[in-house]
Amino acid sequence: MKIRNLDLGHEPVILAPMEDVTDQPFRKLCKHWGADLMYTEFISADAVVRDIDSTLRKTIIASEERPVGIQIYGKEIEPMVEAARRVAEIGPDVLDINFGCPVKKIASKGAGAGMLRDVPKMVAMTKAIVDAVGDKVPVTVKTRLGWDESSKFVVDTAERLQDVGIEAITIHGRTRAQMYTGEADWTLIGEVKNNPRMHIPVVGNGDIVSGPQAREYFNRYGVDGIMIGRASIGHPWIFEEVKHYLRTGEELPAITIREQTKRLANQLDDTLAWIGDERRAILHIRRHLAVSFKGLANFRQLKIRLLRADTIAEVKTCLDEIANEYGI
Repeated sequence: MKIRNLDLGHEPVILAPMEDVTDQPFRKLCKHWGADLMYTEFISADAVVRDIDSTLRKTIIASEERPVGIQIYGKEIEPMVEAARRVAEIGPDVLDINFGCPVKKIASKGAGAGMLRDVPKMVAMTKAIVDAVGDKVPVTVKTRLGWDESSKFVVDTAERLQDVGIEAITIHGRTRAQMYTGEADWTLIGEVKNNPRMHIPVVGNGDIVSGPQAREYFNRYGVDGIMIGRASIGHPWIFEEVKHYLRTGEELPAITIREQTKRLANQLDDTLAWIGDERRAILHIRRHLAVSFKGLANFRQLKIRLLRADTIAEVKTCLDEIANEYGI
């Protein structure tokens, strides 16, 4: 799969952009475990234009994590174009437009998946961004099947976005109305890919949690790449697992609990180094800790302590106890 001159190889596995998740330390982890392309957290165009420091920090890319795409969102064309110009100067490998975020505070204002209620404006915005920065960086789009069950127009929408110059499209197999509930429907993703008018790469997103599932979806729907989001939280080595299966048809053995605690402790250290504040680093990593160690017997009290720990030392003590209690 190629996006202009960016060659991601055969059947790439890509890290989805996720707010408060895909910061630089997490991207570096996913890169280490085999992700072929990473995305930043989605970034407000208005905040970029206003030079908000916390937002601009999200655009910092380290050389060792490349290739990385920066994703922006907004509801008005002019600030989106200006933000795109500024982001293009940073030098991302890809500039992605977010037309898929379903969160109410974004979509209800017409940004993210809210654009699915105004496809002509979505197309006009995309064209304006491509015209402004497409000579400097490939422009791509991430979107959903439609706003709701009555407006699944993604096959036509994808064509229109391609016609104004995007160089790849990622489609999440749900409508905005579904949010993240129910099963992702890849049928229309396959229809986009198999549309004879489409010639840009099509990436599928939604509910990929294992190597066998990734293989099935590559084969069934013919997509050029697969994007993994929520399944990587607390489990960034999913990229190694999925890619190993795609190459060999065999699943890697599950890592030990002791190894898992070691990796989480290292992730905590990296997060602290990036954020620079102990309390904020702990709050940031709790979403990863909360989904770890599933299926352990008699784990409830230890998990409560782990998630209530408010110092780095306490978190690591809990991880050591988990390793000693359940490790091999």
